[in-house]
Amino acid sequence: MNSTKHRELTIHDVARPQPPLAVRGATTLWFTAVGAGVAESVLGVLGALGDGPSVVGLLVQLAFRAIVYGGLFVVIDRYFRPGVRWSRWLLTGLLGTVGIASLLIGPIGWLWHNGDFGTLDWSASFIAFAAIRCAHVTAVVSAIALSFHPDANRWFSRRPVRRTH
Repeated sequence: MNSTKHRELTIHDVARPQPPLAVRGATTLWFTAVGAGVAESVLGVLGALGDGPSVVGLLVQLAFRAIVYGGLFVVIDRYFRPGVRWSRWLLTGLLGTVGIASLLIGPIGWLWHNGDFGTLDWSASFIAFAAIRCAHVTAVVSAIALSFHPDANRWFSRRPVRRTH
């Protein structure tokens, strides 16, 4: 005879609850923003290769970006999606402030100092870069909005289920 105490299993013992739609949407948009950052980096490297850059400088920049994008991927997947509270604030703080500022400073500076759309080089690479940049900014702003949706607020504020053994 087995001396182990038996108890009835609940759904929480078998499967974790899934994040609400707002959190799943925000997760997708955060991944989209990181992917857009990677795509911008690739386009930047391809453009820089034509200028004969310092190989060491280029490798250092690529290594830094790989660490940042890899870290963001881990935060989104391992912490944000399951509802770890600090991850929402980290993503909002880093990508929503520093990230957006770094994405917009160049275009705003260009508008301030030049602002003549007739002088733009409407090449395929410029159009691709501009489209990715627009998708990047849109993804970050939309992800922040969904991250603070009422359903997301409930997901991030839920108390952990206490298990009895």
